[in-house]
Amino acid sequence: MKDSRITTPGGGLAAAYRRQLRQKALWLAGLTGLTFAVGVFAVGQGAYDLSPFKVLQALVGRAPEAADVVVWKIRLPRILAAVVSGCGLSLAGLGIQTLLKNPLGSPSTLGISQGAAFGAALAIVVFGAGVFSVTVFAFAGAMGATLIILTLARLRQLSPEAIILAGVALSSLFASATILVQYLATETELAVVVFWTFGDVARSNWGEIGLVAAVSLMTMVYLLIRRWDLNALTAGEEAARGLGTNVARVRLQGMLAAALVAAMVTAFHGVIAFVGLIAPHLARRLVGEENGLLIPFSAILGALLLLLADTVGRVLIGSGALPVGVVTSFMGAPMFLFLLVRGRH
Repeated sequence: MKDSRITTPGGGLAAAYRRQLRQKALWLAGLTGLTFAVGVFAVGQGAYDLSPFKVLQALVGRAPEAADVVVWKIRLPRILAAVVSGCGLSLAGLGIQTLLKNPLGSPSTLGISQGAAFGAALAIVVFGAGVFSVTVFAFAGAMGATLIILTLARLRQLSPEAIILAGVALSSLFASATILVQYLATETELAVVVFWTFGDVARSNWGEIGLVAAVSLMTMVYLLIRRWDLNALTAGEEAARGLGTNVARVRLQGMLAAALVAAMVTAFHGVIAFVGLIAPHLARRLVGEENGLLIPFSAILGALLLLLADTVGRVLIGSGALPVGVVTSFMGAPMFLFLLVRGRH
C-alpha cells in the first residue's frame, strides 16, 4: 500500500517554494527593522543629543517638550523624507530598468533629473527663489523630459537601447541649458541654483512628504499589479507578446508612473542621483528577477540606502549637513562603473 505521507516531486517543489518565500519574507522584515533602527539612530543625532530611548518616547508622545519639538518639528520630517524619496526613486529605477530591459536605466540616465534641474534654475532666475514656482517648474522640467523621450520612442519606434541613448543626449542638452541659465544669473541667483542642484532632504515639510509617499505607494501598487507583465518583459519582447502582454501599453503606462514619482521627488528635493540605479540591482542580488519579490525589496532598499546616505552626511559634518545628493553620487559612481565594466563580459 502506497504511503500518502511520501512527498511527491511536485509537492517537494511546492514546499521548497514556500520555504523560500518564508525566507524572503524574513529578509524583508529584517530590512524593514534595520531601516527603522537606522531612522531612530538618525533622529537622535545632532546638536541636541537624544538617546534611542528618548527618541522612542518622543514618537509615542511621552518625551519632554524640548525633545518632542526637536523630533517632530526638526528631525523626523527629514528622516521620513529620505525614506519615502529613496523608496520612490528606487521604484522609478526598477520600473525603467525592467520596462526598457536595460540595467543602466534610471531617472538620471533618462534626463528626468536634469530636466528638473533646468526647470528649477529657470524659475529661480526668472521668478526668484519662491518654493512654489521652483517646485512647479522643476516638476514641469522633469515631466517635459519624460514626454520628449516617450514621444520620440512612440513616433520613431525606438528600441529600448535607443531610448537610453536618447535619454543620455537629453541629459546633456538639459545640463547645457542649466549652465547657460547659471551664466546669465546674478551671484545670489547662481548660489541658489547650485545649492538646489545638490539634492537635499533637509528642506522637507509634512505636505511634501505626504505627496511623495502617496505617489510612491501608487507606483508600487501599479507595479505589483503588473508584475506578471514585467516578468514576461524580462524574458524579452517577443516572449512577452507570446504570453499575451501588450508591450507598448505596459511600457507607456509604466514609464509614466516611474517618471511621475521621480519628477515629484526631484522637484521637492533636487537632484539625487544613483539611488534609482543602485537599489534595484542590490535587490536583484537578494531575490532574483521575480517582480513580486523584487518590487518590495527594491522599495525598502532604496529607503534604507538614502537614509544611510543622509545620516552619513549629517554625522560627517556635525554642525550642518553634507547634501545627500553629494553622498549618493560618491556611492553611485563606483557602482555605475562596475555595471559598465561587468556589462562588457
